[in-house]
Amino acid sequence: MRKLSTILGVFVLGTLFMAQQGLASTGATQTTIRGRLQRTVEPGGWLVVVDGQKYLILNAQRFQRESWFKEAVEVEASGDTKSDVMTTYMEGTPFEVRSMRPLAQGPAGGNQAVSGVDTRRLTRVTVSGDSIVQAQPDTAIITISVVTQSKRAIDAQQENAAKSDAVVRALKAAAGAGAEVKTSGYSLQPQRVYRENQPPTITGYEARNSVTVILNDLTKVGAVIDATAQAGANDIAGISFTLRRDRPARDEALAQATQEAMGKVRVIAQALGGRLVRIVEVQEEGTARPPIPMYERTDVRTMAATQTPIEVSSLEITSRVQLIAEVDGG
Repeated sequence: MRKLSTILGVFVLGTLFMAQQGLASTGATQTTIRGRLQRTVEPGGWLVVVDGQKYLILNAQRFQRESWFKEAVEVEASGDTKSDVMTTYMEGTPFEVRSMRPLAQGPAGGNQAVSGVDTRRLTRVTVSGDSIVQAQPDTAIITISVVTQSKRAIDAQQENAAKSDAVVRALKAAAGAGAEVKTSGYSLQPQRVYRENQPPTITGYEARNSVTVILNDLTKVGAVIDATAQAGANDIAGISFTLRRDRPARDEALAQATQEAMGKVRVIAQALGGRLVRIVEVQEEGTARPPIPMYERTDVRTMAATQTPIEVSSLEITSRVQLIAEVDGG
């Protein structure tokens, strides 16, 4: 009897050992995960993404008929990881799910079951918000030119050089130390007369020297124009205004566009007899500046001797935001 008992004991221990070895060979580990549903690169495949780690659902077809089984839904799933399973793209850890249920983000930041919301009644809506913010420009850009003409090229060039030197000195004095002055163009070109059936004839030469000044003090724009005109400048290519320090205006426009989009979502939810559940996605579609107000080219020789009046208009900063939200249809 003792011998028989010993043999049976050895047999039972051997059987248990073989069973454990069999389980280990399958590579299965039971676990519970909480994450967000996501489609895979393989057609028809699904993942549960947990803090950047992906679990590939091996039996997703079992749950796809559920109304809540859709992309971006948070779920809790229990099952076994299968380390010995190979897939085409190996996107994530193979995971055979035994049970799965939807979750919602709780107020304390943890995953909790949906409370008071039937996921079958959730409706996804897409809205956009637009805003326009008025902002005063902080920078003026002026291009001033000296144009001289003569029958000889050297005479046109020398006269232009003398006048341009005087204009630059007057410009810097009127603009002040904070201004940025730079040469933006120079040309010396022949002036031609064209007659029918004859080659063009050169009648003289024109020299043009252009200087651009960037001013942070907009109150000096008129004084700069008048000082350069008195010094010999005779052409203004244009005056434009822009906003260099535009971050506060852009932030305000973005905030207003977001608020408008949120307001639309709440109106839609109220019209459906429900409420806003959550924001799924936010996309900024861009912040834009309108064309810069610009004065036309002016011949300063026709200006009056009094100070030139300059009126600075405001700029419009526009922004657009798109929201994707889920609302309870009531």
